[in-house]
Amino acid sequence: PMAPALPVRPPVRPMLARLARVLPEGDRFWYEPKWDGFRCLAFCSGDGVDLRSRHDRPLSRYFPEIIEALRDLPEPAVLDGELLTFVDDRPDFSALLARLHPARSRVERLSNETPARYVAFDLLARNGDDLRSSPFERRRAALEEVTQDLPATVRITPGTVDPASASEWLGASTPGIDGVVVKGLDAAYAEGRRTMTKVKRERTADCVVAGIRVLGDGGEVGSLLLALYDDDRLRHVGVCSSFGVHQRWELTATLAPLVTPLAGHPWEHGFGLEGGPLGRLKGTAGRWTPDLEQDWIPIAPRLVCEVTYDHVEGIRFRHPARFRRWRPDRDPRSCTLDQLQEAAAIGGGKR
Repeated sequence: PMAPALPVRPPVRPMLARLARVLPEGDRFWYEPKWDGFRCLAFCSGDGVDLRSRHDRPLSRYFPEIIEALRDLPEPAVLDGELLTFVDDRPDFSALLARLHPARSRVERLSNETPARYVAFDLLARNGDDLRSSPFERRRAALEEVTQDLPATVRITPGTVDPASASEWLGASTPGIDGVVVKGLDAAYAEGRRTMTKVKRERTADCVVAGIRVLGDGGEVGSLLLALYDDDRLRHVGVCSSFGVHQRWELTATLAPLVTPLAGHPWEHGFGLEGGPLGRLKGTAGRWTPDLEQDWIPIAPRLVCEVTYDHVEGIRFRHPARFRRWRPDRDPRSCTLDQLQEAAAIGGGKR
């Protein structure tokens, strides 16, 4: 029987990765697919299985099939991995979002209709041993031992030491994979630190929606005003536009409840007042001040969306970004300017 004691208990801040565009090569690197799901830490002991998100939000109630599978672990363990949901045997992020439903009956139905899988890629503890200070090579070997007899609901991620093989994950358009994660075989598990590297095919950023502009008299959303945190300051970084009719109405329904008075909003006294390298960028509200006519509607900065973009000028998207999806798993405060500064440093900025 599994003993209840675990040497690693929540909250744990998962190890993170810095963005790069070129696959680093070296003698002691390990390459894995970057899975496009929810990051999830699994604390498995005699007390049961506790699933936690990247920001320590409980996920157990939404994924009963994962709980059931992880109960079969041969010993107490703490795993780091990714939750994925499959439709027609293909990972589907929208189906994964739908799994976060408050109704127990809906959760049970969806667990059968769109079952999730847990792809494990690291092991923080087993039995009474805290493995976080151990080299990744040892943690990987232990992970293979711990998970070898589990049902297909739990899988261990593939990996390789061959950069040529890893580059195939970058070149192929494989559902559920949006890049490559690179780890040092000798590296410890550095909680909350960006000690890994993630190589992605397209530039993306997770941004806070802090305002909207509406179209004509219809009232539906025409564009989103995007923001990122710079310490405690919410900085305007650009807009997201070019929505289809159906998408505009969906956005309107989602954002209408979050419309808020200007008083007390982070942009109460204006935003983007510093301008940018190109002056006022088309589509932005970079020169708006409280004495000018307000052409936007404040939104409580609670929702995070993932956008794709091409170039960064200073701290702004040079052109309107493109909406990709909502990210309810992201805490708005975790969406910082570092994303754009990293992109600029690796060639995503001025050219």
